Amino acid sequence: MANQQKGSWKPGKRDLFFLGMVAAVVLALVLGTSERKTTPVPDDEAHRTSTSRAACMSCHGAEGVYPQSAKHTKVDKCFLCHTQPEKWVGAAK
Repeated sequence: MANQQKGSWKPGKRDLFFLGMVAAVVLALVLGTSERKTTPVPDDEAHRTSTSRAACMSCHGAEGVYPQSAKHTKVDKCFLCHTQPEKWVGAAK
């Protein structure tokens, strides 16, 4: 048998497609891990003492002074997204 020399590897279309998909997944993971950008709770007396959803909804409910927008999530934990005021009296997140 004759000694056959192997040529250098050249990527084909399938290889380039695969590498592009890997790059897209890595990019999506990197960009998707940024911290949420939500509105912080104002640092005033009313917000420093609000420790429950009921307290928040007294102003931010449908009939409240400052109702939530229709697009707002219906999650029942306000401080899951919104940061507490500096001197908040509730339990830490």
